[in-house]
Amino acid sequence: MFKINEDYLKLPGSYLFSTIGKKVAAFQADHPDRSIIRLGIGDVTRPLVPSIIDALHGAVDEMAHEETFHGYAPDLGYEFLRNAMALNDYMAKGCDIKADEIFISDGAKCDSGNIQEIFAKDNRIAVCDPVYPVYVDTNVMAGRTGTYDTCTETWSNVIYMPCTKETNFAPELPKEVPDIIYLCFPNNPTGATVTKPQLQEWVDYANKNGAVIIYDAAYEAYISEEDVTHTIYECEGARTCAIELRSFSKNAGFTGVRLGAAVVPKDLKCGDVMLHSLWARRHGTKYNGAPYIVQRAGEAVYSDAGQSQLKEQVAYYMKNAAIIYEGLKSAGYSVSGGVNAPYIWLETPKGMTSWEFFDYLLERAGVVGTPGSGFGPSGEGYFRLTAFGSYENTVAALRRIQEI
Repeated sequence: MFKINEDYLKLPGSYLFSTIGKKVAAFQADHPDRSIIRLGIGDVTRPLVPSIIDALHGAVDEMAHEETFHGYAPDLGYEFLRNAMALNDYMAKGCDIKADEIFISDGAKCDSGNIQEIFAKDNRIAVCDPVYPVYVDTNVMAGRTGTYDTCTETWSNVIYMPCTKETNFAPELPKEVPDIIYLCFPNNPTGATVTKPQLQEWVDYANKNGAVIIYDAAYEAYISEEDVTHTIYECEGARTCAIELRSFSKNAGFTGVRLGAAVVPKDLKCGDVMLHSLWARRHGTKYNGAPYIVQRAGEAVYSDAGQSQLKEQVAYYMKNAAIIYEGLKSAGYSVSGGVNAPYIWLETPKGMTSWEFFDYLLERAGVVGTPGSGFGPSGEGYFRLTAFGSYENTVAALRRIQEI
């Protein structure tokens, strides 16, 4: 008789945003006349900018003609996109990353889960707490996290790095030495960042201890402060210890189009084995590449017109972030984030738990956010709101919150 992967049975409950979706659907069914403003999931709402639409149309037209039709994409992705990324995301910032070290994918979420496949099962991971749930959950599925403690809501084989108000919601170097370190800056969910010297400490720590950093740079387009790095490869020595995940979802609105990349430098080795070779083997075996049409759209992101249009789009969302931040602060909430990231992290009022505040906002204001506890134990007592809604809905949501 066939057997299942029992590590899947260890996962507590459903995926965070699936739970939120079910609760909102149930509330809507019971209150069909109530309007709901969703500021929970980090999904963009602005349409794709004109330069990207033009690139999509042009690529679709190419697919209609035999001489310009494209089938399977190259394993690593098309050179035109990898070259554009290498030039604009890395070389322009003084980083030594070559095009053949960039692997095009269908998104950072997939890469953040899939990348753990090239590491041994007995590696120990370290994660920020609170943290994007995918980092932990995919390692649970792989059988790497040990046993789950329902009281502390932690895994026995995971090193948690608390990100609290006292640490400015940034992690401190762990006392227990991990094998794999997941970092995300600007951070999801807290919106926190670290300076270049602070990130350099992590690179030095990883190199000293033989650890690898999986660095999620999905929100780098929202950085506004000069002392915050846009890529970990701005730090000396990062080529020998870091894998970087890039996303087109938040910088270019590709949440429904799907495009991302993983950067695996050839200097990153375990003994004599290049992780670049392992990831290339995994990529070629399990993935047939992002569509040509989508990769042409990705290339348009780096055009002069694309860069100009996307800066306006990012500014739109960050205007929303400022409205949420200032509006909550004036209403007496303790808030952070919203400066280098489209997320606002607030303390729940009146001693409410994260889920109690979720229900309170939904029932009293018709506003949906994300309970901090869904991101880890240190997220309890906090709540995340996103700036990805429309300007009108953002203003309306703040008015509702201020009135309750």
